[in-house]
Amino acid sequence: MPKMKTHKGTSGRFEVRKKGKLKRRRSGHNHILEKKSQKRKRHLNTPTDVHKSDEKRIKRLLGVR
Repeated sequence: MPKMKTHKGTSGRFEVRKKGKLKRRRSGHNHILEKKSQKRKRHLNTPTDVHKSDEKRIKRLLGVR
C-alpha cells in the first residue's frame, strides 16, 4: 500500500503539540480590523486548541496517529 500524503492546506493551518493536541489560529484577525476593539483583536491574536470532535479528522489529514 502506498504512503499517505499530508494534506498541505491542513498542514499550514494546524500544528501538533507535544501531548498530541492540535493548535490553530482564531478566525477574524485578517481584515476589517478598524471596527474591532483592541481587546477583541488581542484575543483573536492568541492561538487555541482544536475542538475534540474535529481532532480525528484533522489528524488523519496530517498523517498523525
